[in-house]
Amino acid sequence: MNILFLCTGNSCRSVLAEATFNALAGPEWRAMSAGSHPTGTVHPRSLALLRREGISTEGLHSKSWIGLPSIPDIVITVCGNAAGETCPSYLGPVLRAHWGVEDPAKATGSDAEIDAQFEQAYRTLRARIEAFLTLPLERLRQDREQFAVELDRIATLS
Repeated sequence: MNILFLCTGNSCRSVLAEATFNALAGPEWRAMSAGSHPTGTVHPRSLALLRREGISTEGLHSKSWIGLPSIPDIVITVCGNAAGETCPSYLGPVLRAHWGVEDPAKATGSDAEIDAQFEQAYRTLRARIEAFLTLPLERLRQDREQFAVELDRIATLS
């Protein structure tokens, strides 16, 4: 099963989610991330945070939702802009959810305050990913309606 974390720029939140999901999930799941308008670079604070957490950053890069290596089974938007955009038609009838998280790349203040915003985004995404991974995934794969309900419930976790 493939999950796509989608954002507009694919430089912070979606990349954090991709790397964290892949670090925590078993081999039957694979996360990707992409952006509708990718920035072309991963934010250095995102990479530093992942390294501090012991999560591999190998192969992470900012990329477009066009030409993904595989078609996702689930698409989760993590920013408000991407939630309102129409996913490319080639994605087909994928299960979709929105797990909105404030954009730490827009944080202002001292280095400590900005780092705290990145940490908060990461902690929120990690809590949601951990909740996802505790779901009865095999059963939910057979019940898309209930799967969607669970994904929406997880979106409320912080």
